[in-house]
Amino acid sequence: MTATAPRIRQLPLVRLLFVTAALLCGLFGTLSGTASAHAALTASDPKDGAVVDVAPKDVTLTFSEQIAMGDDSIRVLDPSSKRVDVAKMRDLSGGGTVRYAVGLKPGLPDGTYTVAWQAVSADSHPVSGAFTFSVGAPSKTTATVPDQEAGGGAVGLLYDTVRYVSYAGFVLLVGGAAFILACWQRGASLRPLQRLVVGGWVTLTAATLVLLMLRTPYTGSGKLGDAFDLGGLADVLDTKTGAALVSRLLLLGAAALFIAVLFGAYAKRVTETGSVARTAAESDDGDGEGPGGAGSEAEKAKADLTFGLGLGGTVVAAGIAGTWALSEHASTGIQTGLAMPLDVLHLLAVAAWLGGLVSLLTALHRTPDIERAAVRRFSRIAFTSVVVLAVTGLYQAWRQVGSWSALTDTSYGQLLLAKVALIAVLLGAAWFSRRWTGLLGERTTAGTEAGAEAEAGEAEAVEVGAGDGAGADVDPERATQLARQRTALATARKKRDRDADTERSGLRRSVLVEACVALVVLAVTTALTGTEPGRTQEKEAGRPGSEAAAPARPVSLTEPFDTGGAKGKGTVRLTLDPARSGSNVMHLWIDDPAGKPMDVPEVKVAYTLKSEQIGPLPVVPERLAPGHWSAGSVQVPMPGDWHLQVTVRTSDIDQTTIEKNVKIG
Repeated sequence: MTATAPRIRQLPLVRLLFVTAALLCGLFGTLSGTASAHAALTASDPKDGAVVDVAPKDVTLTFSEQIAMGDDSIRVLDPSSKRVDVAKMRDLSGGGTVRYAVGLKPGLPDGTYTVAWQAVSADSHPVSGAFTFSVGAPSKTTATVPDQEAGGGAVGLLYDTVRYVSYAGFVLLVGGAAFILACWQRGASLRPLQRLVVGGWVTLTAATLVLLMLRTPYTGSGKLGDAFDLGGLADVLDTKTGAALVSRLLLLGAAALFIAVLFGAYAKRVTETGSVARTAAESDDGDGEGPGGAGSEAEKAKADLTFGLGLGGTVVAAGIAGTWALSEHASTGIQTGLAMPLDVLHLLAVAAWLGGLVSLLTALHRTPDIERAAVRRFSRIAFTSVVVLAVTGLYQAWRQVGSWSALTDTSYGQLLLAKVALIAVLLGAAWFSRRWTGLLGERTTAGTEAGAEAEAGEAEAVEVGAGDGAGADVDPERATQLARQRTALATARKKRDRDADTERSGLRRSVLVEACVALVVLAVTTALTGTEPGRTQEKEAGRPGSEAAAPARPVSLTEPFDTGGAKGKGTVRLTLDPARSGSNVMHLWIDDPAGKPMDVPEVKVAYTLKSEQIGPLPVVPERLAPGHWSAGSVQVPMPGDWHLQVTVRTSDIDQTTIEKNVKIG
C-alpha cells in the first residue's frame, strides 16, 4: 500500500535553527546593551554635588545590597586628576546597611573632587559610577572617569552572548538526556540524538570556561586582553561567581561520565532488550517456545539501569542548575532560602520542556520511525514542565517586580511581559502539536510490509548489479559505487516514508515553530537575568511600589524684568541642562524690549533647596557674547523643588531680582 501526498519543501533543521540563533544574537545584543546591574549607590558622604567648607577626612558610600569590592575599588581624584585617597578601603557594613569608606589626605585645598567607584553586586553583575563634591567652592577639573559602564562595551556584549550560549547548552544537555530516558529509550543508540546531547555538553563546558576567563575584564578593566591575566583569574576564583563556575565544571565532569554510560552500556542494553523481545515474539508466533525468562531478565536489568541513570542525572542536572541559582537573581533580595530551590526547579523545567522539544524535532526529522507512544510521553512531560514553570515563574515575578506599576514602568517588567507573550505564542504552537499527536497513527502492517517489499526489491536490484561481476574480482570502484547506491536508496526510502505521513509532517512543522519561538524565549530569559529587577529600580527611584521617577528634563525659564532705571527693562532667558543632581550646564540670555541682545554690568544666579535647608548656592556665569552668559559646571546636590534667584544689575544703583521655583531631577 502506498500513499501519495504533496511533498512539502522544508528548510533543513540545522540551517533554520542556526539562522534563528544568529538573529537572536543580534536581538540579545540590543537587550543586553540596555541591561543594568542590580546593586546601586543609595547614599554618599559627602553627597553628590555637595559643597563643604572643610575637606572631609574620608568618603563613605552606601549601597542597596551586598557587593564585593577590592582595595582599589574607590578612587578620589583632585581637580588635576591626581589620587588623594589613602590607606585601604574600610568595610563599615552592619545592621542591614552596606557601607564602605576610604580615607583622604589631610589638608586638601579648595576645589572640585571626583569620586569613582566600581564593584560586583551579589548577583555577579558589575556596577560602577562616579560623582563630585567640592571643598570651599566648585572649580574646573580635569579628572576623567570611564565613559563606559562596568560590564558594557564589546566585553559586556561578548559575556552576555556566552551566557546565552551556556543556557542553550544546558537546555540541550539536560533536555536531550531526559527525552531519551523518559520518552524514547531507543534514541540512546541513534546518532542524531547522541550528537545533540554531546553537543549540549561541549557547548556548556566551553561557555563555562570562556565565562571564567572573561570575568576579569567584565568586572574590571573592560579590556579583552585581560582575559588571559592569571592574577586576575586567581582573584575571580575567590569570588562567589568564580566558585560557581568552577563547581559547574566539576559537575560537567560527572555529566561526561553520565553521557558515556547513557550512550554506551545503556544504549547496548536497550538494543539487546529489543532483540530479545523480537526473538521472543517470533518464537511465540512459531512453536510457542520462547526465551521468556531471558526477556524478563533483560527488561529488569534495563529498568534498573534506567532508574540509576535517571536518579544520577537528576542530581547532576540539579547541581548544574544550582550554580546559576547560587550566583544570580535568586541569591539576592528577599526570601533567598525559598527562591534558590524554586529557581533550580524553574531551570530544570525549562530544560525538560525546551530541550525535549529540540530532541523531538531532531527525532522527527532524522529518525522518522519514532513511535506515537514516545511523542505522547513527551507531551505529558511538557505539560508538567509548563505547570512547574507557571508556579515558579509567578513567584519569581512577584519577588523581582514587586508592584503592578513596575511591569510597565521598568525595563525588567517590560522584558517580563515580552517573555509572557512569547510563552503564550509557544503554548499556542504546542496546542497544534498536541492535535497532530492525537492524529498521529502507528505504521500499519500493510504499510510496513509494503516498505519491506520495496526495500527488498531495491536491494535485489542493487545485488543484480553487483552480480554482473560474479566469478571475477570485484572492481573497487564498482564496489564503492554500489555502496553509494545502497546509501542513497536507504535515504530516499526514509524520506519517502516520512513525506507520505501527513500527520508526522504536520507535527514536524508545529514542533519546528515551537523550537524557534523557544530560542527567542531563551534569549529574553537571559536578558532578564542581566537586568535590574523592578523592585530594585523602584527602590532606587525613592518610591517603592509607586511609579518610576520621570527622566530629568532641561529647565527653561523666560521672565521679564525692570530695574527702574534708564534702559532697565528687558527679558531674562535661562536654561539648565540636564537639570538633575550633579553637574549641569547653565546658559543665560538678556534681551532688550526689541528682542535684541542686551549687555548689563552684572548677572548673578543662586539656587536654594528650602526643604533641606541647602543654599543659597551662588553661581557667577561668564560672559560669552553680548547678552549671553554661561556656567559650565553648576553643581546641584540633590533633586527637589529649588528656589531660583536671578539678579540683574543695569547700572551702579539699578538692579532687580527675579525669583522662581523650578523642579530639578
